[in-house]
Amino acid sequence: MTAETATQTGSETEAQDHAKASTEDQTDTTESTGAENVADTDAVEESAEDVADDQDDDEDDDEDDEDRLVEEGEIAGDYLEQLLDVLDFDGDIDLDVDGDRAVVSIDGGDDLTKLVGRKGEVLDALQELTRLAVQQATGERSRLMLDVARWRADRRDRLARLGREVAERVLKSGEREALDPMTPFERKIVHDAVAGVDGVVSESEGAEPKRRVVVLPE
Repeated sequence: MTAETATQTGSETEAQDHAKASTEDQTDTTESTGAENVADTDAVEESAEDVADDQDDDEDDDEDDEDRLVEEGEIAGDYLEQLLDVLDFDGDIDLDVDGDRAVVSIDGGDDLTKLVGRKGEVLDALQELTRLAVQQATGERSRLMLDVARWRADRRDRLARLGREVAERVLKSGEREALDPMTPFERKIVHDAVAGVDGVVSESEGAEPKRRVVVLPE
């Protein structure tokens, strides 16, 4: 073999080695890229699964809260039914859930106004007794709302209407106006009604039990 032939053969061998190394590099790169893509896909899938799990947890929590409120209503309904029997009052008990609290309503009897009392004082006391009965059964403090003969529902409508009327007067006159003292429940109704009128605001002032709503120009 001549020197020229040996040199040429060596060059060809080097070229083949270089091509083989290049092919191996490309294979490694492809495998590495593929592994990274698989890892990215797995990460996306895991993230999607985490979001789905969080959503499922939220839905489970909502269902648990609603089940708890339904249970509170049923316990309250049983307690009030026994109370009506003892008092010999007629009335239909309706159970519902409003937001984050159970709602129990008693309607239908002619004597039910006696369970309301002056300015709802008897109703407030009965509501507290019912909450205590629920707490005794569940071990947790209840925010249950009790209504009798639609007293609270009608009161809510009247207060919402009052809040809007006062807000309109203040908007026209530019003068602040204070309302009569109210319970926290009643003040919230008025605040919500005033918030629906642009150009005025409301705030509470004073100490319980004489705390009241004041409506002012914005």
